[in-house]
Amino acid sequence: MSPLDSIDPVLDGWNQADPAAAHAAMLACCGATRWAEAMVAARPLTGIAALSETADRLWSAMQEVDWLEAFACHPRIGERKAQATGQSAAWSTQEQASAVTASERILLELSEKNALYEQRFGFTYIVCATGKSAAEMLAILTRRLSSDRQTELREAAEQQRQIMQIRLGKWVAV
Repeated sequence: MSPLDSIDPVLDGWNQADPAAAHAAMLACCGATRWAEAMVAARPLTGIAALSETADRLWSAMQEVDWLEAFACHPRIGERKAQATGQSAAWSTQEQASAVTASERILLELSEKNALYEQRFGFTYIVCATGKSAAEMLAILTRRLSSDRQTELREAAEQQRQIMQIRLGKWVAV
């Protein structure tokens, strides 16, 4: 049995938690209600690998409405406002830490291009910000503005999946 297959104390507690508490834990990792409900329904999960695989499998079954719900829980890159609270908001702050030290010019461009992006696509620009500088996130945003909506929607959903996986890892590491 590999370490990824062993039961983690956090995962074990989640497997035994009441549905409302288990649901809240999943919403902190991904703000799509239907995904969080499906994760709770998939319990018990036998290890961290199963958690990760189940999360991806269930995310791949989500649809645009679910993706948009998850996207809405994120603050705009360079901003601090979002629908999310608690652990999700704290993780967003960590993930976007490089924006805190960004120049005013970069923050202004991010703000302007975030608005353009939302006008063009109808949802918040989502990028897996972990390990990226504000300038890198701006360059990605600039590039993605040239996408068509369907391509961009799928790219944003993939970025959300990556964020979800990072947050699941942080959650079990608590």
